[in-house]
Amino acid sequence: MNPNSQKQPFFRSLLWSLAFLAAATFNSVWAQEKEDDSSEKKEEKQAEVVEEMVVTGTASGSQVRKLDASFAITTVSSDDMERESPNSTADLLKMVPGVWAESSGGVSGGNVFVRGFPGGGDAPFLTVQLNGSPIFPPPTLSFLENTTLFRVDETIQRMEALRGGPNPVFSNGQPGLTTNFILKEGSADTKGSVKYSTSDYDLRRLDAMISGEISDDFYYMVGGYLSSSDGVRPAGFNAEEGQQFTVNLTKYLDNGKINIFHRDTDDHGTWYLPAALNVPGVDSSYTQVGTLNRQMEITYDNNGGDPNFPNPQSKTLDLGEGRGWDGTVTGGSARFDFSNGWELVDRFNFTQGDADTVGLVPAGGAVNVGALLNDPSVDPNAEVIGALTGRVTGRSIGNSEYIQQFGAWEVRKNIDSFTNDLNLAKNLERGSATLGYYTANSSSDEFWSLGNSKYMVVENGGEIVDGIAVNDPSVDSSSFNYDIDARGDAITNALYAALTYRFTDALTFDVGVRYENHEVDYSVDEGLDGQVDLVIDTSESETSWTAALDYQLNDFSGVFGRINRGHKMPYFDDYRDNRNSYFNGNNLVQTVEQYEFGYKFAKPGYSLYATGFHTKVDPSFFVALSGQTPGIASINEATGVELDGSATFQNGFAISLNATIQESKIKGTADDGNEVQRQPPWQIHLAPRYSRTLGEALVSVFATLSAVDDRWSDNANTVVLDGYETVDLGVVVWFDKVSFQILGENITDSDGLTEGDPRNPAAPNGRFILPPSVKFTVGYTF
Repeated sequence: MNPNSQKQPFFRSLLWSLAFLAAATFNSVWAQEKEDDSSEKKEEKQAEVVEEMVVTGTASGSQVRKLDASFAITTVSSDDMERESPNSTADLLKMVPGVWAESSGGVSGGNVFVRGFPGGGDAPFLTVQLNGSPIFPPPTLSFLENTTLFRVDETIQRMEALRGGPNPVFSNGQPGLTTNFILKEGSADTKGSVKYSTSDYDLRRLDAMISGEISDDFYYMVGGYLSSSDGVRPAGFNAEEGQQFTVNLTKYLDNGKINIFHRDTDDHGTWYLPAALNVPGVDSSYTQVGTLNRQMEITYDNNGGDPNFPNPQSKTLDLGEGRGWDGTVTGGSARFDFSNGWELVDRFNFTQGDADTVGLVPAGGAVNVGALLNDPSVDPNAEVIGALTGRVTGRSIGNSEYIQQFGAWEVRKNIDSFTNDLNLAKNLERGSATLGYYTANSSSDEFWSLGNSKYMVVENGGEIVDGIAVNDPSVDSSSFNYDIDARGDAITNALYAALTYRFTDALTFDVGVRYENHEVDYSVDEGLDGQVDLVIDTSESETSWTAALDYQLNDFSGVFGRINRGHKMPYFDDYRDNRNSYFNGNNLVQTVEQYEFGYKFAKPGYSLYATGFHTKVDPSFFVALSGQTPGIASINEATGVELDGSATFQNGFAISLNATIQESKIKGTADDGNEVQRQPPWQIHLAPRYSRTLGEALVSVFATLSAVDDRWSDNANTVVLDGYETVDLGVVVWFDKVSFQILGENITDSDGLTEGDPRNPAAPNGRFILPPSVKFTVGYTF
């Protein structure tokens, strides 16, 4: 049982109180304005209905007012992104209610969880779209999820984040979270920006963007960045390096619009992993990778030292490669409006590149050198065969120091995908009807070498220790590796239809259905002996659907109710990790049921969106990590509420809120009744800001206050991760076209943990949130 669980009722009650207080405040403000307004003012204010538009979750990607949407969707503007200054795409998702994002792994490889859905890591229920098309249809492969393939920069106009709702019917049928990043477009006026950023961890980043007109009704936008730093956890070398270039071309026609974009990215950074919690001095600034161990010789094709494989291969691995993406995303859309209300829309996307992962993975806990020398049973794997010295420096390792076993892991993935979404829509007198066809091809060509464990000194950039048997090839070369060479292809074809009908001006009904066929061909050579050990050739078909009623209470508020049933189709790793279950005749398709009830309020200066949800995932398979027991089929259920609100006052003060309260349970296994791993019962983010004019400058001071409840590190609920709070604080000053911004993140130096050791829950290891940092940016806009 969670020893800190007594905190939960208090904070849960506090959050409910905040929710009701916010709703009462917004409604009382609205009511007071109605009493004070003359009939003439009422007419003026009714004409000021908030016109924030969204395109995600609609059948043809057409615009709909956020206030009219019958689903839970959050919008994040480019100004919001600038203030947030996220360290990664996963870091940006902290602004979305109903989402638990762990960005502690660095610039790539975030773990993203949605509404109590199951997961052991990565982001199995997240799809990232660019201009309405998924950048890679599989939401997660081992060591790869969608946020790894995407970088936020000045070319992004806004992000829309849709949870549940009509998700199971459109795009790639993602039942969880779809984040759609919309690129900036050009206009008749030439516009642009240049920004330079630096930091206390030696960041050097240049961002630029320019847009304008090529010819009549033909516009361009180009931009990107160059970046280099030691990393927010300094490694002693340029551990984070990246560059990106994006071009977006838009042509407006008399009856439509054509858009083409291309994005080229090469960006990587150190892969941060759980640290030893039992070593004095190890905190959120610690990283094991450094100049003393950056280059490591690894062996593969040795099958754990099996004498039948006498000639293992070896190579020198550069751990500075870390985790990242070197590839391109090319896509576009065409929209044509015809007579009699007909509309034809086609969206396509092609992604290709390398998504590699290289890093030091802890294998067990750290041990004190003095304790080990006095009692070898403290760690039987650490057989001492001589004086303990540093391999590079030659220095003696003292009794007060700690050593720990780390595996130098190498995962190479070459991926590509093509998606196309074609739909025909008809505008009816009281609604619309849409018929669509979605197709996707996805491929992964991968090589793994997991293992190559060596004992190292536990310190920033700690070196290999000589005098330990497993570190000396002449004494022990039998270190176990898990090496694979795998090829996989997946083809998806789906037909979908949607209907929206307005019974009255206030009451709207929408329904959608999707039939999908999903084929997977996959082969794996385990041990790299040239022998194919696993072959999958399978086809699955499922039908998903959604239905909703939306009722507008008045011009400024409404309610909706929705139910959906969707599916997460299995990809390559699902079959490898759960092969026994599959070959025993079990279906690896995960079925998701969701029920939602939402309240919407929006008028100039104020907004509140509250969505109650209940989700059920059956079965709750998840992709296992190396050394971890594959996910056992169970049922996950979660019930909760999401809050997304903001208020802007005439005195220059504004505040935004997003919060999630949920109760998630596991059913049907030995873990029956336990909470779902690594997802907090509650989390809250408050972002106040104050702006005013001082002379010729506009000054804005802003902050983000975040708090999260205790979570369990594992589904067995044996290891608790304590709740924590963080504070970010910043100020931006505008002088006409020039701006200066300084942002301090985690200024209270919180040492919160996002996970324990997923490969060995009993080991005293944990992954810290990112340490305090300060970033300074100067920009010029024209």
